[in-house]
Amino acid sequence: MSNRRLVGLIGTNIQKSLAPFLHEDAFAAAGLVGHYHLMDVDTLPGRTLPDLLAAACTAGFAGVNITHPYKEAVIPLLDAVSTEAREIGAVNTVVFGADGRTSGYNTDCSGFRQAFVEAFGPDAAKGRGVLLLGGGGAGRAVSVALMALGAARVRIYDKDTARAAALHADLAARFGAERCDLLAEPVAAAAEVAGIVNATPVGMTGYEGMPLDPALVQPRHFVADVIYTPIDTAFVKAAQGKQCRTMNGGGMCVHQAVDAFRHFTGLSPDVGRMKRTFEAALAARDAAG
Repeated sequence: MSNRRLVGLIGTNIQKSLAPFLHEDAFAAAGLVGHYHLMDVDTLPGRTLPDLLAAACTAGFAGVNITHPYKEAVIPLLDAVSTEAREIGAVNTVVFGADGRTSGYNTDCSGFRQAFVEAFGPDAAKGRGVLLLGGGGAGRAVSVALMALGAARVRIYDKDTARAAALHADLAARFGAERCDLLAEPVAAAAEVAGIVNATPVGMTGYEGMPLDPALVQPRHFVADVIYTPIDTAFVKAAQGKQCRTMNGGGMCVHQAVDAFRHFTGLSPDVGRMKRTFEAALAARDAAG
C-alpha cells in the first residue's frame, strides 16, 4: 500500500480550520506523506455536497471530514453508516474504500465526551440537567455524549423548532422521554440546570453574537462550547467572567481528529503530540490575525 494519503474537509466558513495541521503532523509522525485539503463551499460557488464527495472519491482521497452545515445532509449520500452515527443522526467522517464505497462515522460524539471529561471530570453531568443550545449535527453528537456522561435530563433549545423537535423525538425514543425536554425558550431551564453547552455556530468567526443571554449564566454552571474559532468565544469569556468552569472547542477538535485519523489510516496517533500541534497551530493562527 502507498505511504501517501489524501484527506480533507467539506463545509462552509472553514478557512481557519486547524484540521490540516493536526492530520498532516500525524501523517508525518506515522511515516506517511499526507495532505489535508479544505473544500470550502463559500469559496466554491455552484459546488454541491454530492459534487465534492464524488470529486474527492475520484481524486483518490482516503476520506473526508464533514462539518457545518452538512453533517446530517451527508447521510443519505453514503453507502454505509456506522450504527453509532446513524443513531446520532449525523456524520462528520467519511471513509472511501478501495472500491469507491463510502462509509460514514461520527467522531464528534466521542471527541466531545473525552474533552468534557478532561475539562470537568467524569461526573459533572451525572444525574444533573444540562441545557443544550443547538439541535443540528454538532448538537446531535453532544446530546448523545451527554447521555453517555449520565445527564439526568438534556434540555434542548434551537431557534429552528423543527430541528429541535426532531432531535428531541430521537433522544426520547432511544433514551426515554424522561431524559430530555424540548424547550420553547431557554430562560427557565437555564435557572435550573447544572451546565450549558453551545452546539450552535453562533460565536464563531463569521457568526458573531451569543447563543444565550449571558445574564442567564450563573457561577455554579459549567459552560462548554464546541467552537474553537476563536478559541474562546464571547459566550465562554462571559462565563469565565462569572467564575464558571468553562470548556472551549479545542479539546473536542483534537479528540475528534484522533478518532477520524484512525478511520482514515487504521493507525492510532499520539494524542499528546496532537494536542501540542493544536496549541502551536492555534498560536500561529492567532498571531497571524
